Amino acid sequence: MPEITAMNRALSLPHLPALLPGATLALGLAGSAMALRQLPGLGALSPAILAILLGIGLRQVIGCPDTLRPGLGFAMRRLLRLAVVLLGLQVTLGQIGAMGVASLLGVAVGLLSCYFGTIWLGARLGVEPKLARLIATGTAVCGASAVIAANSVTRGKDSDVAYSLAAVTLLGTAAMLLQPALALLLHLGPDQAGWWLGASIHEVAQVVGAATQLGDDATRTATVAKMARILMLAPLVLSMAAFARRSPDSAAAEAKIPVPWFVFGFLALTALASLGVVPADTKLHAGQAAGWMLAAALGAMGFGIDLKELRRQGLRPLILALASWALILGASLAMSWIV
Repeated sequence: MPEITAMNRALSLPHLPALLPGATLALGLAGSAMALRQLPGLGALSPAILAILLGIGLRQVIGCPDTLRPGLGFAMRRLLRLAVVLLGLQVTLGQIGAMGVASLLGVAVGLLSCYFGTIWLGARLGVEPKLARLIATGTAVCGASAVIAANSVTRGKDSDVAYSLAAVTLLGTAAMLLQPALALLLHLGPDQAGWWLGASIHEVAQVVGAATQLGDDATRTATVAKMARILMLAPLVLSMAAFARRSPDSAAAEAKIPVPWFVFGFLALTALASLGVVPADTKLHAGQAAGWMLAAALGAMGFGIDLKELRRQGLRPLILALASWALILGASLAMSWIV
């Protein structure tokens, strides 16, 4: 589909004039979200949540002109990853170490339960296997980025990729809105709630957007848990490639496994923050910049959701995406009590 091709081209950083329309829209959605937050009754919502809701609503009204796609793809990928790197200044290695081996194993158990459970359910529902794998990877690991990474191995149709992107983004948005309230209803403490959010919500920005509703401690724990989950993307996709190579009609032998370099940037700034050499003002400004970038990325992500695409594919893939979300939500909640 043209949208997927345009988004992929955005990853190669096209010339600035091509980026400006979509990037300006993404920043405009972020600015609008910041302004709306000042209105009575909206102050409890983070700018990230408001931006994605504005993006979803605007897309259904005006569609997505071709001129916007490169800049939107830039915001969804480059700005998002830079924001995550900057969030590394808000976390220390001591906080990561405090998670412990059991906590990291809990993240892995939730991820694998979701992935293999979704594949199994997809076969029972009659969902095309490549589409099922894309939905499974996007839900289990990190949303849209994981879908694109998994498709380097599965080589699914553009319509499958588009559907998976829309489904995981839409359900990740629902998770961002609902799970903080569920955490409060379940009386989860900040660290436990943050761990659950980081181990279960689809996108990095959605995790941060949800966790900010529960305070700084929850946000730090959620970010670390999510980074641990993202680090598992490469081994998972490598395993998918190894199995795919056994199929005679697979082109996976030539697939390149993406490396999540932004995770290493996050860890580098975390190490720097742990040394105690970063001034408090620098941390503050970095956090503010990250907030703007996250809001812009989520606004672009919301604008990328085409509700018509969800309707065209029918109910079975949507049921699978919902079931996959329920799997990661339930498995990670159970592990949050265990670890």
